[in-house]
Amino acid sequence: MAGIQSRRRLIAAGIACALSAGLVGCGSDSSSAGKDGVVTITVNGMPPKTQPVDRTYFEADVKAFEKEHPKIRIDAREGQMDPKTFSAKLAGGQLEDVYYVYFTDPAGLIQRGQGADISKYVKGVPYLDQVKEDYLKVFTGADGGLYGLPNGQYSLGLIYNRDLFEKAGLDPDKPPVTWDEVREAAKRISALGNGTVGYADYSKNNQGGWHYTAWVYSMGGDIAVKEEGRWKAAFNSDAGRKALQMLHDMRWTDRTMGTRQLLQIEDVQKMMGSGKLGMYMAGPDNIPTIVKQFERKYEDYGVAGMPGNATLGGGSGFMFNPKASPEKIKAGIEWLQWKYLNPDRTEFEDKRASNNDVPIGLPLDRLFTGVAAAKQDLAHREYANVPQGNYKPFIERNAGLEQKVEPPNAQQIYTVLDGVMQAVLTKKDADIDQLLADAAKKVDGILTTVK
Repeated sequence: MAGIQSRRRLIAAGIACALSAGLVGCGSDSSSAGKDGVVTITVNGMPPKTQPVDRTYFEADVKAFEKEHPKIRIDAREGQMDPKTFSAKLAGGQLEDVYYVYFTDPAGLIQRGQGADISKYVKGVPYLDQVKEDYLKVFTGADGGLYGLPNGQYSLGLIYNRDLFEKAGLDPDKPPVTWDEVREAAKRISALGNGTVGYADYSKNNQGGWHYTAWVYSMGGDIAVKEEGRWKAAFNSDAGRKALQMLHDMRWTDRTMGTRQLLQIEDVQKMMGSGKLGMYMAGPDNIPTIVKQFERKYEDYGVAGMPGNATLGGGSGFMFNPKASPEKIKAGIEWLQWKYLNPDRTEFEDKRASNNDVPIGLPLDRLFTGVAAAKQDLAHREYANVPQGNYKPFIERNAGLEQKVEPPNAQQIYTVLDGVMQAVLTKKDADIDQLLADAAKKVDGILTTVK
């Protein structure tokens, strides 16, 4: 993520009133600027005080932005979009003008009229035409309108222990590129003994469903598809069965996944940090957590691209209060662009971070293409303080993989799919066909609310 040049060419125009149920009126006058012409916007996404370095950077950026944009003031707040309180905050006039969301949120928010259409205000925004189309689609409504902007992105791959690869006679610079190769590598790593586990995966707290989605994508399938205007479950398929069969065979036939199951991310990170795990599915952002929490070295770990032909990508971004005035929307776009979508600030940000033991050079947040991406890459190479060669397999392979986003109503679907993962990993005689059929019926019910 990064942010942009000072030149601004935003078109002022009226904004259509996007209303959620129970809301009355657009809520803003035609102008929300003060007598001095200053527009104040509320934004969330400010790091909490428990993250002092990030908080300090954020506060410094607010001051720098306001200095460059004397007619805009930022009222920054902690937090992000909370589904449990969102509607009440919106109805009560407490929702920020610019609010943080995950990629799983926009579809539902747009459908319910809980975000403003910003299409009229983004013409001429520098580098916006170089943001990857898939990530702009996340914020695009059925009407073709744009309702937000991305600020961060991740792609899943394989985190692996380079030392265990070497001990098992595997080349750490040539990690697996197919699931059959993953299975074989897991066998050789598990054969090292002494409690070493070849491969681990999540299966609870919606993380199992999330990873199963990535498995299915990698094998050429889908979790949900839209047919004749309606969404329906799609994982009761060859790809869905192959994924579960591979997990079953690694768990029960090869016995390379260990005996302890019902794992979540913290459990698997601890296994990797202990030096007893060969591989697991994750994004590159897992590495700093492992290094810092378990006193490891960045040199210990590599990142491989997802096996197969596609990977699950996700991320975050910002949307706009449907009651926000045109002035607030334009000011919000200025802020998001400057703060988060600005390849011209990447060198400054990397230099600043390099003085605070922050890892620079991990293959993260690949939002851009073209000139914008090249600018960011140049800065990252200059200030890199982590082993770039360890991530080459991920970068090279990831460039050729299809990047697929999460299905609609993802968290509800993941709750169902958790049960499928748990059954396969804890019951040797699990009936895969029945598990898929039962789960598909439940997911079809969940998808009836999606338009």
